[in-house]
Amino acid sequence: MAATLHDVAQRAGVSIKTVSNVVNDYPHVSAVTRAKVLEAIDELGYQPNLSARSLRSGRSGVIGLVLPELSLSYFAELADAVIARAEKHGLVVLVEKTGADRDREIAVLSSPRMRLTDGLIFSPLGMGQGDAPLLAVDYPMILLGERIFGGPVDHVTMRNVEAARAATEFLLDSGRRRIAVVGAHRGEVLGSAALRLQGYREALEAAGVDYDPALVSHTTLWHRSNGAESMRELIGAGVEFDAVFGLNDALTLGAMRVLQEEGLRIPDDVAVMGFDNIEEAQFAVPSLSTVDPGRTEIAETAVDLLVERLGGAAARPREPRELLVDFRVVARESAPEPARA
Repeated sequence: MAATLHDVAQRAGVSIKTVSNVVNDYPHVSAVTRAKVLEAIDELGYQPNLSARSLRSGRSGVIGLVLPELSLSYFAELADAVIARAEKHGLVVLVEKTGADRDREIAVLSSPRMRLTDGLIFSPLGMGQGDAPLLAVDYPMILLGERIFGGPVDHVTMRNVEAARAATEFLLDSGRRRIAVVGAHRGEVLGSAALRLQGYREALEAAGVDYDPALVSHTTLWHRSNGAESMRELIGAGVEFDAVFGLNDALTLGAMRVLQEEGLRIPDDVAVMGFDNIEEAQFAVPSLSTVDPGRTEIAETAVDLLVERLGGAAARPREPRELLVDFRVVARESAPEPARA
């Protein structure tokens, strides 16, 4: 049977009230007594009743994290970083995925499951700028991603344009002039693909290199299979290129596989650059040069902002904030550092 407060109190040699004070993190408990209670909790495997705790304190100690999918390494690693940061604040994370479906994203905002949480970190892909008013919920929320800007909640995002421009400049500095892009979204005006393509074009223009739409391959999803398919289409169309910039690492790894199948040497014939710096990138053969967009900083900043919003009313900022994290280009074997004179 599950351990109870009474069991913990008996094991620690204290009152039930003292155990409750420790569980609820009340400050007026001596360090020695707190240590005894925590040891008893650990030995017995006691799990506090979150529902009862929520009724007493108005807090559950749980936050929500809603992501488009978990099969993409970027989102899985983002979730891992959010969970690690939340644990440092004594919080548990309830993870939900939406499949990047707009209706599901909208529905989750009023889902009964969200009522079990104190606040939400939300990364939509199906919703767009016109859906910004739907984010005006009655609980603390931190927005991630590039689908909605200027909304009614705090927003943590990456410097997509600047990072993509830096990645393209890196390839240009290596002497590459025919840089193919894998992962553009046809007709997209606002979103990761559109912003990264904008950075690519800005770098070409600054270097005096003409933009060639034949070098830009369009996809729907950003999985390895999409990258592989795009690369086969580019090669099949006879498009000449000496570098590839994949708009995320999964696409790029798929494209890199096809390049090798076609006998093209990386980086001798084609330099390859990705975006996201997922763990798999450093173990690819050759290891993948990529952009680290600050994923861990995004996760930690989002959790810290949410905790701040969960604090007392006097501590809460009145206006929503937009925070952009830093990035860096990570040079590996697929696109080494340019030779310096």
